[in-house]
Amino acid sequence: MMRRRETLLVFLSLLRVAVFECPEACSCTGTSVDCSGQELNVSTIPRRFGNTITEIRLSNNKLSAIPNGLFDTMYHLRSVALDNNPWTCDCNILYLRSWLLKQEDRSPYKHLSCSSPAELQSRRILYLTEDEVVATCDDWYCPVVLICQIGLVVFIAIQAILLIFVIRFLRRFEALSEEAIRSSK
Repeated sequence: MMRRRETLLVFLSLLRVAVFECPEACSCTGTSVDCSGQELNVSTIPRRFGNTITEIRLSNNKLSAIPNGLFDTMYHLRSVALDNNPWTCDCNILYLRSWLLKQEDRSPYKHLSCSSPAELQSRRILYLTEDEVVATCDDWYCPVVLICQIGLVVFIAIQAILLIFVIRFLRRFEALSEEAIRSSK
């Protein structure tokens, strides 16, 4: 009797993990989530979907990008409907572009195109080069890159100075060791 009860408790705890809550403003059926036509944007899109989801419909919204990492834990995801959204092809589109390029069947995504910026308007997201997208990024990335590069140079300089001190210490230690050996003889 006790063994059955324990088994039932384990089963119920596993069932709770497998069942997910349907995101607000979406409808769910089995392993499919439909968030189409809800006027979702980057800040209002659900941040979590169940990891057992196989299909997500995000068509006819106001999505300009997909939050970084949104689809990464959905290992069973087979399709995502993304059409009829005003995609902004700047740095924020890099995650979606990367995710699309990893898909075996890209045919459902070939028609997704940029709404802005003007120089990339009507271009297909799948066919954008990373250089084209990065060229449209805001200028704030440049100072961040410069600061990172300066930090890296300083870090390397500190390591070089520490290495010089270690080498000098080892040479002095070696000289002291030889002197101690000579004096003990």
